[in-house]
Amino acid sequence: MCLAVPHTIEEITGDNQAVAVSGAVRVEIRTDLLEDPAPGDTVLVHAGFAIEKLSPEESAELNDLWDELRALAGEPYAH
Repeated sequence: MCLAVPHTIEEITGDNQAVAVSGAVRVEIRTDLLEDPAPGDTVLVHAGFAIEKLSPEESAELNDLWDELRALAGEPYAH
């Protein structure tokens, strides 16, 4: 099973490269598969690649689901 995790692009660092954050986790990602990525965009990241840009509504819904999963696992998390 594959899992893509929502991240927010913090900065564009080069051609098809960016830094993105999810909670306290900051990672370098590839943006080759996106059209016009920009800081502030929420994207799904799988295996180091941003594979899809999310709308604000999709982002809020996924963040709520992730919060529920973390709570079930005993790991509270706030955005």
